[in-house]
Amino acid sequence: MDDTAISRPPRRRRKDARPAEIIDAGLREFAEKGFAGARLEDVARRAGIAKGTIYRYFADKEALFLAAARARVVPVFDDADAFVEAFAGSTRELLRLIVTQIYGRLVETDLRVLIRIVLAEGAIFPSLTEHYHREAIVRGRRLLDRIVARGIARGEVRPGPAADLPIVIVAPAIVASIWKMAFDRLDPIATERFLAAHLDLVCEGLLVHGR
Repeated sequence: MDDTAISRPPRRRRKDARPAEIIDAGLREFAEKGFAGARLEDVARRAGIAKGTIYRYFADKEALFLAAARARVVPVFDDADAFVEAFAGSTRELLRLIVTQIYGRLVETDLRVLIRIVLAEGAIFPSLTEHYHREAIVRGRRLLDRIVARGIARGEVRPGPAADLPIVIVAPAIVASIWKMAFDRLDPIATERFLAAHLDLVCEGLLVHGR
């Protein structure tokens, strides 16, 4: 075991963990009240800290939202980029793995809270949309472009409108996320059904038959 980890005082460990705890509390507050309705004093209460402590780490509510986006989104793409770079299998296998990962990270986690805020309040707070676009959309499009270009080079992806705009590959996951947030209590659909339909749509529509 690392002697440094053993000797580090509990207070220091607590301080190091505090930004993540504030982000978790912020996401719970955003989920319940939206961006406009969320208050930093309520975030502090959820985190069990004084409001002034938040300002040691985040300048304002917008900075907290941006930090939440980075904390939830950046690791997803860091992992996916490394995975795609090293993957040696077929495009079908790669798409199945990537789409499944998207469901695990997007549809079933609090990342969908950020998406809901961007969709519902982005017109009122355009900087939130700009932040999310930079942290998530740009990197997501770049990753999908790589996957499709790889597939075309291997003769596994059909050139055409879908290949020209690879962002459509993730569209069913966005629908699944919105459904879970807005309609699931009225008309529940299991995530596994969304995923199976999504994979069928993408693989049969994008890939060369039999590849």
